[in-house]
Amino acid sequence: MSGSCGHDVAFDGMSTGYKRALIAVVLINAAMFVVELGGGAFAGSMALTADSLDFLADSLTYAVSLWVIGKAVTWRAWAAFGKGVSLAVMGVGVFATTVYQIFVLGVPDAAVMSGIGLLAMAANVASVLILFNWRDGDANVRSVWLCSRNDAIGNAAVVVAAGLVWWSGTGWPDVIVALLMSGLFLRSAYQILTQSIAELKQAKANGPEHDHVHAPAPEAGE
Repeated sequence: MSGSCGHDVAFDGMSTGYKRALIAVVLINAAMFVVELGGGAFAGSMALTADSLDFLADSLTYAVSLWVIGKAVTWRAWAAFGKGVSLAVMGVGVFATTVYQIFVLGVPDAAVMSGIGLLAMAANVASVLILFNWRDGDANVRSVWLCSRNDAIGNAAVVVAAGLVWWSGTGWPDVIVALLMSGLFLRSAYQILTQSIAELKQAKANGPEHDHVHAPAPEAGE
């Protein structure tokens, strides 16, 4: 699917359906932040704690994404840039806390890890399905899709890690998954930052008269 539907301008979120989808995803992420933060602390799992922070960042940045829809290209590109920076910071933070897990903390509770991981995966798969028809577009729209898709992948990895923690009796699977999630955050940050910077440069080159050009919304089912 092309978010621009054959036009030169990428889909910018100007769709009632997209806005409703984004509101639903914001609420899902905010609820799961609370659930996973508590579960991660109870189970002593860095993978769950890392994922809870991702839910928090997503709920906040998706709210910003919703707010900038319909605003100038530069506003939307800067919003995406901010998301990219937050993902990069989070990736570094997860790496640091994982190192702490290796040397200080013990083996996480595999049962709690697995149960909450499955719930988080269901929440993220629901978000991915809700956003599927709007997976391409400008940096603002694209960053929402990338974050949701990566979250679903990350949660599947947490569930696998829980099984390996139970099987091996060690915390290393949890540590490895947390490190992989850190890498996923950094990779997504790079993609989002690259696209947002390109859009900011293009907006500057085009001049202010083109800053509010909108692309039509993708048709349902595309």
